[in-house]
Amino acid sequence: MAQILIVDDEPAIRRLLRQALERAGHGVAEAADARAALAAFERQRPDAVLLDLGLPGRDGLELVPVIARERSIALLVVSARETTDDKVAALDLGADDYITKPFDSEELLARLRVALRRYDTDAQMVVEAEDVTIDLSRHMVCRMGAEIHLTRKEFAVLAMLAEHPGRVVTHKQILARVWGGYDPKIEYLRIVIRNLRQKLESPAPIGSLIGNELGIGYRLRIKS
Repeated sequence: MAQILIVDDEPAIRRLLRQALERAGHGVAEAADARAALAAFERQRPDAVLLDLGLPGRDGLELVPVIARERSIALLVVSARETTDDKVAALDLGADDYITKPFDSEELLARLRVALRRYDTDAQMVVEAEDVTIDLSRHMVCRMGAEIHLTRKEFAVLAMLAEHPGRVVTHKQILARVWGGYDPKIEYLRIVIRNLRQKLESPAPIGSLIGNELGIGYRLRIKS
């Protein structure tokens, strides 16, 4: 059982989330505005926060880096804002995932499980996704037991996704870390992703392992 803090100014949404979370066995606390959210966050130190952005008095986006500084706490934005700019901003500031309203409760619970598992397994150096095993310490990638040769850039991109399994990693975050030092073009990243998919997904459908969040970034798909 995890302790979840719901931050949303709509009572109906808080009630819906509470019911879904409690059915899944989680403990739940609620806050209706930014001030109450920060107070509850400091007092309870939850395992995860479900954060709305349209809060009275203070934009929820301002709370993202405050919560994300606590590296052991999962942060999922649950918002009616659908623009790519809002999603990229929240993820770049440290949110683990971004779910738009209206949402499917089962999908939200699945994404929450993935985020919570990430914090349970941060210290692990081996990540398994579909039929691919990524050994970060040994710089080794195997598919169905057979080692797959990757270039340095391919492994660097895959490793960054594997360090955040199930979480969207933005184009900006990947480009800054893997290429760094100058202003790389996103086409470079797309070429690397295409090569990774050819090596690791074939003959599986494209996107079965490395999912594309249009205009935002990529995520390594793992079972929820």
